Amino acid sequence: MKQKCACDAQGFSTMKVKTMKLKKMIAIFACLCLVVAQNLFAESRTITLGGKNGWPEFEAASGISRGMGKFGYECVELATNAHKVSVETDLFLDFEDFKNGKFSDASGNYSVEKNSLLSSAKSIMGKRAALSRDNGDGISLLGKNGTIFGTKNRSGSFSIEFWICPATSENGEVIFEWHSSRIVGDYVFYQKIESAFINNRVVWTFTNLFEGASPENGEVQLESYTMLIPDKWSRHEISYDEESGLLEYRIDGKVESLKFITESGREGSTIFQPIFGDVAPINICPSFVGLIDDFKISRRITDSSNPKNLIYERFKIDGGSFRTKPIVATPASVLNSLSIMENVPPQTEIRYYVRAGENYFGWDDNFPEWKQVKNGEEISGVSGRYFQIAAELFPDGGGRKSPSVTEIKVNYSQTPLPAPPLKLRAQAKDGGVDLSWNFSVDENAGGYFVYYGNRPGEYLGTDADQGPSPIKVQNISQFKLTGLKNGAIYYFAVSTYSNLDEHISGRLSNEVYARPGRR
Repeated sequence: MKQKCACDAQGFSTMKVKTMKLKKMIAIFACLCLVVAQNLFAESRTITLGGKNGWPEFEAASGISRGMGKFGYECVELATNAHKVSVETDLFLDFEDFKNGKFSDASGNYSVEKNSLLSSAKSIMGKRAALSRDNGDGISLLGKNGTIFGTKNRSGSFSIEFWICPATSENGEVIFEWHSSRIVGDYVFYQKIESAFINNRVVWTFTNLFEGASPENGEVQLESYTMLIPDKWSRHEISYDEESGLLEYRIDGKVESLKFITESGREGSTIFQPIFGDVAPINICPSFVGLIDDFKISRRITDSSNPKNLIYERFKIDGGSFRTKPIVATPASVLNSLSIMENVPPQTEIRYYVRAGENYFGWDDNFPEWKQVKNGEEISGVSGRYFQIAAELFPDGGGRKSPSVTEIKVNYSQTPLPAPPLKLRAQAKDGGVDLSWNFSVDENAGGYFVYYGNRPGEYLGTDADQGPSPIKVQNISQFKLTGLKNGAIYYFAVSTYSNLDEHISGRLSNEVYARPGRR
């Protein structure tokens, strides 16, 4: 008897396992049928970002700018590592804005007195540079009170820095000059700061600028040992440190020449501080032929103890990134691939990421999870009503070249939206409304959503006993709403949802209205 019970229990257990396996197989089969059905009825769609229509506004972006891409279309590329205005900035000409024949000081401390420089797209920093011609006299600026060149007083530490690309480097070409005078006792001292070319080298001359100067010994010169090559950009910085008296000249971060402006000419003795005399304008490129970019005067010097401060990449090595706003498709859409028009110079790189979801609410930087994809390759496992694209752009190791993205085509598949029901009708009742309609002609119709509200086109109703708008109903053609307020007007519309997925809902039917009441 016990043996028979054991056999029955074992048989029951075996049958239960088989039943569970059968149910699991049925569930898997149902999922496969749904996927096959979706693929069978899916329609291919493409959304284009960039290209001839330009790029939309991004949800988030860092270290990027807009430029000129393939076929003259707007592209996304790395932003140049240009200077920024700070409290220590005395003057900053980035040459980005050119209005009414003039450039402007980004710091707002200097006014342009006259200008013959032209705007040029051949920049090294930012989008624009300035072009100085042989028949021009550069740009002249006058500083406000409190600026280094607009105040008759000691200046303390200062630096002058800029990028230049000479056309010829001929003798006598002047990049920067300032002329003034100051009185010491019974003497009137002529003052000058000048940067000029001599034998393809740059020579800085400071005349009667430093305290302690005399008629016999008032000039200090720093000359570069590097010969400048025409049509090549180089970065120049002359700086004075009030704490050590060091006057130093660098080209591309490398020391070209230095002198201690002290009583002994060495570090550690009495320091001669710079004293600026009568206020006078400064002149940039008064007799220079070539390009100039990012001209800056600061009340500080570069910290040369940190080697990173002496490296001047055009693009930041850590690159930049952007993230599009969510792209709205239809529910349960499937992202297939990205077709990208890009330019990726050697040693540069662009990485692309995608993510999707049915509801955009609650998304943050890391949710939903990002999936890295490649240009043109098939994407799997990314579906939803909302798509989002992100990219990381990296320059080459020297920070000289930037990749760019001109266009991204987002290729996806969507299940067609089911057609709405036809000829929606409404009949008012006591405390309710009877709705009827003709069935949707769509073969994929799985049922209907009933929308209602108190204003035309706004279906936000909550009065019905059947629930707030919209109310999900089966594949029927009549529906009665109760619990509505007599005397109030209600507007109605109905949409069809797909038998593949109720989230796939089509457009609304015609709108009807009714006013419940007692007869």
